[in-house]
Amino acid sequence: MQTLDDKVRRVLRLIFRTAMNTQKPFGSLNSPEHLAAARQIAGEGMVLLKNENGTLPLDAAAMKRLLVVGENAVKMMTVGGGSSSLKVRHECTPLEGLRAAAEAAGCRVVYERGYVGDPSGSYNGVTTGQDLSERRDAERLIADAVAAAKEADAVLFVGGLNKSDFQDCEGADRKEYGLPYAQDRVIEALAAANPRLAVVLVSGNAVAMPWLDRVPAVLEAWFSGSEAGNALADVVFGKVNPSGKLPFTFPVRLEDNAAHAVGEFPGGDTVRYREGLFVGYRWHEIREIAPLFAFGHGLSYTTFSISNLRLSADRMASDASLTVRVDVTNTGERAGAEVVQLYVGDDESFVQRPLKELKGFEKVSLQPGETRTVAFEITPAALSYYDDTKSAWRAEPGAFTIHVGAASDDIRQTGHFVLE
Repeated sequence: MQTLDDKVRRVLRLIFRTAMNTQKPFGSLNSPEHLAAARQIAGEGMVLLKNENGTLPLDAAAMKRLLVVGENAVKMMTVGGGSSSLKVRHECTPLEGLRAAAEAAGCRVVYERGYVGDPSGSYNGVTTGQDLSERRDAERLIADAVAAAKEADAVLFVGGLNKSDFQDCEGADRKEYGLPYAQDRVIEALAAANPRLAVVLVSGNAVAMPWLDRVPAVLEAWFSGSEAGNALADVVFGKVNPSGKLPFTFPVRLEDNAAHAVGEFPGGDTVRYREGLFVGYRWHEIREIAPLFAFGHGLSYTTFSISNLRLSADRMASDASLTVRVDVTNTGERAGAEVVQLYVGDDESFVQRPLKELKGFEKVSLQPGETRTVAFEITPAALSYYDDTKSAWRAEPGAFTIHVGAASDDIRQTGHFVLE
C-alpha cells in the first residue's frame, strides 16, 4: 500500500502543477530556448558510426562546392509514423541546415534528389505542404547525382527510412532490412564518383549496409525533430563533436537477430520468446556473431583512453557495495565527450546468463589532454537475476568480472571481485 500511495501521490502532484494550480505562470511555445534545446539534444544524439581518414567534419570554408543527395535531405519527418507524428511551426530540413551553414562560410551547396521514395506528406489531417513530385526516372536521377558528385569537393548522401507504411511507423513491420527505394544503387554510384562521401542515415532503426567498405563515413542522424537540419549541420561541420552511442545492436543481416534466428518472427497467433534474455548484444555475444555496429558504439572527432581501473575492494558482502573507478583522458586535439560504459559478467551461475550486461554509464566532457575519474557503484541488485523457482531476485555468491569500455565490443579495462 505504501508503494501504491507513492505512485498516486506522484500523479496528483503532476495534476496540481499543470491543471489545478490557477496561480501557475503562463508558459511558451517555440521559444528561442525551446529551439536551442531541440537543436542541442538532436546534435548530441547523433551517432558517428564510421569515419575513416577524418572524412568528417567537413571544413566548409575550404570547399567551393558541396553536393547533398537524397530525398531525406528535403522531406519533412515530423509528420507521419503514428503517435510520433507532430504538428510543428517549422521543421528545418537537412538541406536547409546544411545550406545555411555552408554558404555562410562561402561554400556553395548543390542538391540532387538521387531517388524517389514517398512524395506524400500527410497524416491524420496534418500536411507538410511540400511538393515532392518528380518527373525524372530512376536512371536519370542517379546519372544526374553522379555528374554532380564528380564536380563536388565532397558529397553528403542523406537517406535512410521514412515514416511511411512498412517503414518506421506503427501498425506495420518493415518488408526488408535493406534500404528502400534502391538507395544502395545511389550510394554505390556516388562512392565510385567521389571518394569523399559521407552517408547520413535518417531513421529510427538499423539498416543493411552492403556498401560500407566503399564509404569512408557514416552518421546515424535519427529522426531529429524540428531542428534536425541545423543539428546535422552542427555535427557535419564540426561545431558539435558527436558523442551519441547506439542504444541497440546493428546486425549485419536480419537473420543475425535472435527472433529471426530461432524462427519465431513474424510468428502467428502465438509467439514464443525462445531467445529468452538473449536479445541484442547479449545474443550476438553468446552466439559469437559479429555485429555491423555494436550496442554502445559511437565515434568522436577526438580520441579517448580509459585506464587505471581500480575497485574499492575485491570482495563484497551481500548487503554491501563496492566502487569501480577508471580514468578517462581526451587524447585527441578537440574537445569532446565520451560515454563510459560499465558491464558486469557472472563468471559461473546456476542459470544461463548473458556473458555481460550493462550496469552503468556516464558521459564525460573533456578538453584536449584533460583527465577525469569516473566512478560507478556496484550493489547486489546489479548482480541479481530473477529466479523463477522462487519468484524472487537473487544475487548468487561467487566471482564476477567488471568490464569498462566505450562500447559493448570495445572493452578497455577489466577487473574481478567476489560476492560473498
